[in-house]
Amino acid sequence: MKNMWVAISAAVALVLVSAGDGSAGEASKPDIAEFTKSRAQRQYSSVPRKALSFYYTWYGAPELHGRWTHWEGVDAEKHQIASSTNYPALGAYDCYDPKVIKQHIDWAKSSGIDGFICTWWRQKDIHDQALQKVLEIAAKENFEITVYWETTIARRPGKDKQANEERARRAANQAISDLSYVLENYGSHPAFLKVNGMPVVFVYGRVMGELDSGQWPEIITTVEKRYGKDFLLIADGYRENFAEVFDGIHTYNPAGALRDKTVDEVRTWARKSYADAVRMARNRSKIACVTVIPGYDDKKIRKPGLRVERYGGELYRTLWEEAISSAPDWVLVTSWNEWHEGSEVEPSREYGEQYLKITGKYARQFKSSQK
Repeated sequence: MKNMWVAISAAVALVLVSAGDGSAGEASKPDIAEFTKSRAQRQYSSVPRKALSFYYTWYGAPELHGRWTHWEGVDAEKHQIASSTNYPALGAYDCYDPKVIKQHIDWAKSSGIDGFICTWWRQKDIHDQALQKVLEIAAKENFEITVYWETTIARRPGKDKQANEERARRAANQAISDLSYVLENYGSHPAFLKVNGMPVVFVYGRVMGELDSGQWPEIITTVEKRYGKDFLLIADGYRENFAEVFDGIHTYNPAGALRDKTVDEVRTWARKSYADAVRMARNRSKIACVTVIPGYDDKKIRKPGLRVERYGGELYRTLWEEAISSAPDWVLVTSWNEWHEGSEVEPSREYGEQYLKITGKYARQFKSSQK
């Protein structure tokens, strides 16, 4: 389908002013008014519909990692994991294992999922190394991959103004370094998610909180100059100023809003919330995303924790139905395998392939429906 992205190079050129070393600094700050004006001219319509799922590559087993990573208290005989709400059909697996990655992609494709949004924390860590393996296999399977950019530098604002400014500067420099690294190393990969040839990166709410909104013009324009190509950022949060600056908006997890709701109440909430989110993106011709979850239960890892009832699959069906009705560009599934929070659709001992089948029904309906 035709992508109607419009960029006015002259306007963009006005804001491509950067420090020589590629880091954030006074000399690199773009004119905010010109930057906002140029971003308003980045418009998207008729973006190919996709179903994408958040994917976690942080699981490790002794055979490949020498120890358990993110799996705690594994008892294979009793099918129990102390840090996991449910028990994977594959058991406590290792995300470095090519057989596991391929099985995940095969399952996802069979259920209408077009790609994974892979957790990514920092350069050359376990997630970065796993991403390389996932991309390699995804390319062979005609499956799309992008990253979920999780963090820069934690912010703990104090009373010392100078210290706060220095921390903000270090966070911006880290953001420039990390985003440049992702784009330079993976943006051109054949399996990396793209819109009209431009790589797409999802930005998690933690990153949005670690950086001031006013820092993004500087970060984006500096990375544009360093990378030398264009790219898209999808921000976490349905906020007007995010829709102005970024190429799309989404949210990771609606569990907090769904707490204690009946299925009917879930439908009422989703109908309004999804419509509002899509309208906010459409008003600025940005990529519209809405998120569906099968349920949620993090009580094994947090106290008192939060639980959202699955209602035998009705919660998930209801959210999918309202997501389709809201006509977004992309539906995001939280999650493929966040086992700690019990939001997984990956096959489990408790649910089998129930949630793959539900996903398959609605993902195909979504992609075949007209906007």
